[in-house]
Amino acid sequence: MGFFNAKTTWANKEFILFKLCVASIYTIVGSYFHRFFENYYLPLFVLFGITMIWTVTLWLRKMKHKS
Repeated sequence: MGFFNAKTTWANKEFILFKLCVASIYTIVGSYFHRFFENYYLPLFVLFGITMIWTVTLWLRKMKHKS
């Protein structure tokens, strides 16, 4: 069960492939279930906004601690 506790480092070049992988499956799911998700646009945008602000804040904090 040490799989989730393993520490790894990723180069930016390696992360591009991961992001493309995730973006492609979200595009497929989003286009397939378009009619289902159109009733939830506002909550999804709110969730996106909150998580984006949270992620950018964490990222900036980590950048300050590194230098």
